[in-house]
Amino acid sequence: MAQTDDSGRRTTTLYRTVDDAIAAPAEKLAYVALLNPDAIAVVDTDEASPDYGSVVGRWDPPPHDTPDEFHHYGWSTCSSALAGNHAGHEDVDRRYLLVPGIRSSRIYVLDTGPDPRNPKLIRTVEASEVMASGYSRPHTIHCGPDGVFVSGLGSGTDDGNDGPAGIFTMDHSDFSVTGAWEVDRGTQSMAYDFWWHQDAGVLISSEWGPPRLYEDGLVPEALLGREYGHRLHFFDMKSRSRIQEIDLGDQNQMVLELRPSHNPMKTFGFAGVVIDVSDLSGSVWTWYLDGETWKAEKTITIPAVPMESDDLPELLAGFGAAPPVITDIGLSLDDHYLYVACWGTGELRQYDVSDPLHPVLAGTVEIGGIAHRADHASGKPWAGGPQMVEVSRDGRRVYSTNSLYSTWDDQFYPEGIPGAMLKIDVDSTSGAMTLDPNFHVEFPGARAHQVRLEGGDCSTDTFCFV
Repeated sequence: MAQTDDSGRRTTTLYRTVDDAIAAPAEKLAYVALLNPDAIAVVDTDEASPDYGSVVGRWDPPPHDTPDEFHHYGWSTCSSALAGNHAGHEDVDRRYLLVPGIRSSRIYVLDTGPDPRNPKLIRTVEASEVMASGYSRPHTIHCGPDGVFVSGLGSGTDDGNDGPAGIFTMDHSDFSVTGAWEVDRGTQSMAYDFWWHQDAGVLISSEWGPPRLYEDGLVPEALLGREYGHRLHFFDMKSRSRIQEIDLGDQNQMVLELRPSHNPMKTFGFAGVVIDVSDLSGSVWTWYLDGETWKAEKTITIPAVPMESDDLPELLAGFGAAPPVITDIGLSLDDHYLYVACWGTGELRQYDVSDPLHPVLAGTVEIGGIAHRADHASGKPWAGGPQMVEVSRDGRRVYSTNSLYSTWDDQFYPEGIPGAMLKIDVDSTSGAMTLDPNFHVEFPGARAHQVRLEGGDCSTDTFCFV
């Protein structure tokens, strides 16, 4: 949203450089995707506010026969617009939130400009419009310099299982679906996250699985049969053609979240792998450009925690251990710390990735989880584990929620996951993490997933200038 400073001069939440974003005012609001039932909640994050740590606004979608299941969502315009066709246009700013329903294949366009605490629905992109692109199950939203990119986890049919998944694009201005992005996908058939090194002109995408492997829950036979995604794909952004594939090995099931370096001069990034079926560990891989070849190395391994079968949910009882289940990763804007959410065991880990090929564990916060079941610092119980991770622009605050996917929640945490959100304070000098006892946000009757921060966050922007 366009803002003004104390002198009345127009300011912006689009930043030319990483340093500009870090130095910008701290977020005062967080937007949180809720599911079961679906909604967008607005949370006060201003420590000086009497409403700190409470819900101060909410948007509910119109009633529909098909539930939406809100997961990931994002801004229609981000800092990358400063290098695109919109550069120099004063009316372009971070204002509209695009909220996909992964089950319904609808996308809602919310305007946060008039009243940031009460987003207003201005357009609904119906499932038929999305499916005309050849894809369904819209999931991840990233705003590029010349349009909005959206990952579709299913093919363009009702069940979404009979063709390749991929990326489609939307117009920045009228939010119309403009079509499939890929021209030549090679053997890429599954989709999940995607990001890019804009200066290098390369897009990277990851893999989860077709709807039949996730909508009704994790399918153990398919997991052990190594049917989920395990590859990274590299595309030339100009020709929109795949130029390389890296197979991480079919034991590494579900290559999900991608976090590229924020420094536009760098060409490395991190990919989170949910589970290694050979030992139930989770892992993080570092990709990097070596000459003209992209490579990836496993640089973080997090082992499963042995447990008695009686203490495990039915899904895991036969394995005798709780896997970490790496569901999200977050990279600070200065590319210093990588945060890894271990939803299964109940840990949020912090790694120093100053040397991206040799991460060093710097800190751990235990909260919830199958293994630890640690309470919140407020003394309140925490169900589920740290799931989605969002890092503030200055790196001083890390927010997390606790729901993964409605059907998966029920398998891993059959006792239930009441929606909740936490905040971790990060010391600006030492990097030490402290769970804020005064920030335990509850969402009665719903579950909480993706967090977006007012003015942008560490998984929103692409920076085009150094």
